Amino acid sequence: MRFVIYGAGGIGGSIGARMHLNGETVLLIARGEHYAAINAKGLAFHSPAIHETLAIDVAEHPDDITFTSDDVVILCMKTQHVEGALRDLQVNASPHTPIVCCQNGVASERMALRRFKRVYGMVVLVPAEHLEPGVVVNFAENRAGNLDAGCYPRGVDEVIEHVTGAIHAAGFVSRPDPNIMPKKYAKLLMNLTNALDAAGSERPSDVIEAMQDEARACCQAAGIEIADRQATRESRGDIRGGAVVGFERHGSSTLQSLLRGTRNVEADYMNGEIVQLGRLHGIRTPVNEAVQQIGVQLARGDIQPRSLTADQIRTRIREFTV
Repeated sequence: MRFVIYGAGGIGGSIGARMHLNGETVLLIARGEHYAAINAKGLAFHSPAIHETLAIDVAEHPDDITFTSDDVVILCMKTQHVEGALRDLQVNASPHTPIVCCQNGVASERMALRRFKRVYGMVVLVPAEHLEPGVVVNFAENRAGNLDAGCYPRGVDEVIEHVTGAIHAAGFVSRPDPNIMPKKYAKLLMNLTNALDAAGSERPSDVIEAMQDEARACCQAAGIEIADRQATRESRGDIRGGAVVGFERHGSSTLQSLLRGTRNVEADYMNGEIVQLGRLHGIRTPVNEAVQQIGVQLARGDIQPRSLTADQIRTRIREFTV
C-alpha cells in the first residue's frame, strides 16, 4: 500500500515523516515553497526525540501522480481546501480510491462521498506545526498523537484496519473505530475555540462554555451523537506534549495559518458548522456566529492575531446576542 499524504503541513507532514521512518511507502503532496523546499532538500522533521531531514517522495499536484489500486489518500489540508483537492483527485484517481479525511470538523467526509465510494473519517489530535517551508515539528513525547479512524458514516473494513495499523506502528495512537463520527463531533467542540486562540492571548471560559452549549443544543436537535468526555480522554491514549529544541509552540491551527500569511481560516467549518446546524433546526447560535466572524476578520486583516482582550471579545459577542 502506498500512502498519499495530500497536505504536508503540521499534521500531514508528521504522519508522512513518521510512516516514512517506519518503512512505509509514502508520497507527499505539498504546495508552493513548501513543495520546492522538500523537493530540493528533503523534509526537515523535528520532535522531542527526532531531528532528521528525510528524502521523502513529494509531488506538487495530483496531476503529477500516476495513481494505482494500491494507493490510499489521506487528506490532511484544512477543510476550506478540501473541495478543491477532491476535484483535482477526481480527475486523476479512480472513484474506488480510499479517501481518509484527516481534518478538524465534520464536513470533509460528506464532500468526499460525492466523488469517491470509500470514504473514512479520522480524528485529529496531533500537536504539530508547520510555519517554515520544508519544516514540520511534532510537539509530542511517547505517542505522537491520536488518529483513530473508521468508515464513513460508520463501520470498519480491511482498508482502515490496515491504515490505522500502519499509523499506529509509526508511533501514533490509531485504532479502527466503527462509530468514528461522534468522536469527530467531540473534537469539533474542542476546536470551536480556535478563532479565540488566534484572536487573543486569553480564552474566556464563559465564552467557551456558551459556544459548546450552543453546539450541544444544535447536535441534539439534529439527532447527532457526540462522544462523551471520558471516551474522548480514553481515545487520546498515552500522548504527552513535549518541548522541541529550537522551536516554540505557537498555538491552534487557525493561528498557524495566520502566522504563515494565509488569508483564510477554518472558522466556517468549526463555528460555522454549528451556525449552519442552528439555522437548519431553528436554534439561535449568536456566540458561535460572533466567533466565526472574528475568524473572518482575522483572515482579512481587520483584526491582528492575539490582539484582543477577553473583554473586547465579549463586547463583539454581545453585538450578536441583542
